[in-house]
Amino acid sequence: MQRRLGPFSVGAIGLGCMNLSHAYGAPIAREQGERVLRAAVDAGVTHFDTAALYGFGANEELVGRALAPVRSQITLASKGGMAGVRGVNGAMTRVIDGRPETIRRNCEDSLRRLGAEVIDVYYLHRWDKRVPIAESVGAMGDLVSRGLVRAIGLSEVSGATIMRAHAEYPVSAVQSEYSLWTRNPEYGALAACRETGATFVAFSPLGRGFLTGAPPDVAGLDAKDIRRAMPRFSPDVYEGNLRAQRRLADVARAAECTPAQLALGWTLSRGLDVIAIPGTTREAHLRENLAAAALSFDAATLAAAEEVFSAGAIAGARYNEQTQAEIDAEETDAAA
Repeated sequence: MQRRLGPFSVGAIGLGCMNLSHAYGAPIAREQGERVLRAAVDAGVTHFDTAALYGFGANEELVGRALAPVRSQITLASKGGMAGVRGVNGAMTRVIDGRPETIRRNCEDSLRRLGAEVIDVYYLHRWDKRVPIAESVGAMGDLVSRGLVRAIGLSEVSGATIMRAHAEYPVSAVQSEYSLWTRNPEYGALAACRETGATFVAFSPLGRGFLTGAPPDVAGLDAKDIRRAMPRFSPDVYEGNLRAQRRLADVARAAECTPAQLALGWTLSRGLDVIAIPGTTREAHLRENLAAAALSFDAATLAAAEEVFSAGAIAGARYNEQTQAEIDAEETDAAA
């Protein structure tokens, strides 16, 4: 099943590469990451998504090395405007910086790590609210003019910001978290994408592992796992949230698929202009996820899955207050 991503044609399900190097605890071994990436290519994945932030550049190096033999056959996306900066103590710190000179430097650094001459889709990872969106997007447009980038995108922005950015330079893609338990894009971003013709790219379509047959055990999360700081995974509400996950599993069982496949099927059913980029560190999960693109779900099954996550079913915001303040959201936070 092919769908449009800006000027490219890609599979409806791509691969989000973040968790090969970042976010959910210690990074997996390089050899395992390369195996997952090669397995994705062998399974027909044509869209791979990384970022300067992931592993503070290590993910781009991994992706670039593993995918170099097939670079001309895939659509490669990365992100800048949020990257690691080394402090005086030598430690790396995540910094949001949307100044034109920083965006140019981030892109050049990404190209070097990827071992590539051009990035197919380059996103502004976060809007730096100290910098007018037109300035950041204008700098990204300059990267296209220089032949370093083929198309530009935005991440975690509101519908109003999409429209302002698109007026400065055509936005080909918008990437935000979107799944059965995170419906924020429906408050304006999806509509703005449809007005401008941008593709909507759903990251974390499996709810950071929650919408699968094996939701995370929050008591056993690694000390560096970012879910520890996410209110929805807080121990005081998580057990209650799991009731919704168990209900989703019942709906999936009746549909003769896995919860992950049903969750991905629901996301893809939102429109032909929506694509999903689940991430995984395991080849078996990769194959399970990709199989969802070939499944057909009737309206009753999709409605039943959606009803599980009706208003009030999930407690807790998806981000803590500090991170929530960094994104450009239509609503403070909301599930369905």
